[in-house]
Amino acid sequence: MNEINWNSRLIGIKGSRGVGKTTFLLQYAKDNFGTDRSCLYINMNHLYFTDCTLLDFARKFVDDGGKTLLIDQIFKYPNWSEELKLCYETLPELKIVFTGSSAMRLKEENPVLFGLVDSYFLRGLSFREFLNLIAGKDFKSYSLEEILADHKNIAEEICRRVNPQAFFQDYLHHGFYPFFLEKQNFTESLIKTINLMIESDIFFLKQIELSYYQKIRKLLYLLANSPGPLNISQLSIDINTSRATVMNYIKYLKDARLINMLYAEGDEYPKKPAMIYLHNTNLIYPLQLKQIDEQNVRETFFYNVLYKDNYLNTGGKNVHFKINNKYNFRIEGENMRGKINPDFYYAQEGIKVGNDRIIPLWLFGFLY
Repeated sequence: MNEINWNSRLIGIKGSRGVGKTTFLLQYAKDNFGTDRSCLYINMNHLYFTDCTLLDFARKFVDDGGKTLLIDQIFKYPNWSEELKLCYETLPELKIVFTGSSAMRLKEENPVLFGLVDSYFLRGLSFREFLNLIAGKDFKSYSLEEILADHKNIAEEICRRVNPQAFFQDYLHHGFYPFFLEKQNFTESLIKTINLMIESDIFFLKQIELSYYQKIRKLLYLLANSPGPLNISQLSIDINTSRATVMNYIKYLKDARLINMLYAEGDEYPKKPAMIYLHNTNLIYPLQLKQIDEQNVRETFFYNVLYKDNYLNTGGKNVHFKINNKYNFRIEGENMRGKINPDFYYAQEGIKVGNDRIIPLWLFGFLY
């Protein structure tokens, strides 16, 4: 919440399904308004809004003394961009905070709201946030530069208060989505969430015919079970569609925060990515039904925690990732082999504290 400019009159919170957008709105209302009725939460998925426009509702709310309107699932409402703009222009005393799908178009890609909305992205829990929640701690986050320069001291300080390795595997398995706190089967809940992401964040927003639903689901499954270099030709055969359509579907899956794409330096969409990773490690366990590829888990974690504030590309020989066009990284398991290259950094699983250019993998979970 501290990253948001709450003085803005129109604030958009994007995020993938299951990361806690509704909870975020309700917590904001509770912390800042309590029982003050000048703040109101509404969900645009309610049938009431089939008969009442958002603008008419907002006008009545303001007439009754309303000042802050919290709108959940705005993308479920037809012409939501146009009506938000009308609310902004005709009700200057009203602040609107709305949430929506990660695949929604805001800011530059939305000409209707361009220059009006402040847009933010709500991510799933970081390892730091998970650790704070489960272990009852209050660890702060660190920048990449702080970790690279002082990782040994940072790790030692954290390890004096808690053993992060005792929690790391749980985080990789189920710590990204806050609904792990609910007393229900996490895997079943995650599968339902994945299907809802495909249905709402791809088919509903992209206006794709439902007849293609199984193709996209199969594509996600194939990508999850084929870690490594991407073979677009084989994928087009496997789901019986064109190469161009496969690339479109891959972009849709990325927009829905189900996968991440890794490119060589200088390349970007619509070119073919060099590698595909699932968006976060929690997605690996219900989708990789064969033996889990532990190296893929490690690389997926590393990509997920760094991509928000950094540029990631493929590197040269023996490099897993090149960060911000200058840092070469290898991601290693507990048993590192081979000589240490002085030009590389190593993110290693299975160690509490590193040394020199060898850094504990878990520590990168403190980037946000």
